[in-house]
Amino acid sequence: MPPAGELQHSPEKQSSNTQPSEAEAIFAAAADAEAAGLWIQIKAEAHHDAEEEPALASYLYSTILSHSSLERSISFHLGNKLCSSTLLSTLLYDLFLNTFTSDPSLRNATVADLRAARVRDPACISFSQCLLNYKGFLAIQAHRVSHKLWTQSRKPLALALHSRVSDVFAVDIHPAARIGKGILLDHATGVVIGETAVIGNNVSILHHVTLGGTGKACGDRHPKIGDGCLIGAGATILGNVKIGAGAKIGAGSVVLIDIPPRATAVGNPARLVGGKEKPRIHDEECPGESMDHTSFISEWSDYII
Repeated sequence: MPPAGELQHSPEKQSSNTQPSEAEAIFAAAADAEAAGLWIQIKAEAHHDAEEEPALASYLYSTILSHSSLERSISFHLGNKLCSSTLLSTLLYDLFLNTFTSDPSLRNATVADLRAARVRDPACISFSQCLLNYKGFLAIQAHRVSHKLWTQSRKPLALALHSRVSDVFAVDIHPAARIGKGILLDHATGVVIGETAVIGNNVSILHHVTLGGTGKACGDRHPKIGDGCLIGAGATILGNVKIGAGAKIGAGSVVLIDIPPRATAVGNPARLVGGKEKPRIHDEECPGESMDHTSFISEWSDYII
């Protein structure tokens, strides 16, 4: 186990063994079963919606019901969302499908992201609606493909896809940024994530959040977000700082220094609830899942109405 607050997500790590172990085979089979079960549920939801709203029947058939797997459905949908007059939907469909099917970890991350949105967002009424209409979810899936291209040294194509995601979804994630699974970009508009940023697993980020640099510095210059963090709307985190696992960043905060694990930072410039000498450590291990934005208010002495 890594020390408290250390990132547990390592997207680039791969097994040195060419043959999967028995444990890996069991995990892969369980992941396949989970994805298959979720896909059955998504198709059932789409069938129900098509019956309830015939005007959407053709749309639901083309995006979900006509496809044999989650990978094919999302590849088709993203291809149509992100295409342009010079970047054809058929090219993008092949690109997405080949990438998803060649790396099962991408499919597993997609399943985790779908579940994150469905469980954490009370406005999310079904998995199928998340798949079709939640631009934060779609932007993350497109980023996973652009990041894969980046690691394969296909940087011009990765950057072209990144540009289309920014244009269509108003979400700017550099292809080199490393992002875990179980991610929720809630509302998502205006989210900016820089080139050397790292985001762990089970993190929730609201709209207009910036994980940026401090200027023209080169090298490793963007934030590192630990597992289970919750970052409120409009928060700005700048520089190569570490946000410890389970930390909360309040809406509108400007963070320029490291934040301890399971601490809460609020304000501009951000201050730690409880003070920097003995910051209050909250009980939640994963605020990114609970989505509790306001429990610290009773202990925030400067909060006045």
